[in-house]
Amino acid sequence: MMSRIEQLIGEIEEYIDSCKFQPLSSTKILVNKEELEELLVELRLRIPDEIKQYQKIISNQEAIINEAHTQANAILADATAQTNELVNEHEIMQKAYAEANRVVEEAQQQAQAIVDSAAVDANSIRQGAIDYTDDMLRSLQTIMSHTMEESRRHLEAFNASLQSTYDIVTANRNELSAGVSNAPVAEEQAQPVAPAPAQEVSTEEK
Repeated sequence: MMSRIEQLIGEIEEYIDSCKFQPLSSTKILVNKEELEELLVELRLRIPDEIKQYQKIISNQEAIINEAHTQANAILADATAQTNELVNEHEIMQKAYAEANRVVEEAQQQAQAIVDSAAVDANSIRQGAIDYTDDMLRSLQTIMSHTMEESRRHLEAFNASLQSTYDIVTANRNELSAGVSNAPVAEEQAQPVAPAPAQEVSTEEK
């Protein structure tokens, strides 16, 4: 059965695949920040529950081993009871001892086989849970790495665009300041020169 984390990872991958590419780009896409953040928040909330489930599976190995020990003890107790019954029959004392030893040996072998099998099963379950959790976290790590890299690229592009606009504004202000400082000089050069006043001629000299 697919876990919710697997479903969320699949939904994130499907969402990324469904996003449109940026104009004039075949690698950069446009994402809905709120929608992607909702998926990531749910994924972040689900991870602890999923890991607890896998930890519970791992802890079951102790129960498996305990059950194996219980079965082994039951077999040994049954073998001991059979031995006691055989020993109590004096007519077949020697045979009873031999049979008792055989039963006890077989019981010990069966008990050891059960314990060994239980340990193998418990280790297999534990390793499977660890491998699955590691694969899940690796997929999540890859998605987060791609998301962070894409965010960094968008931020660099935005900063570059902002710097370009800032440079244009600065250049416009400089041109404006230069035009204002040169305006009075131009006005003085454009003013006409007043003619000199005419001198009066004395009538006596005539």
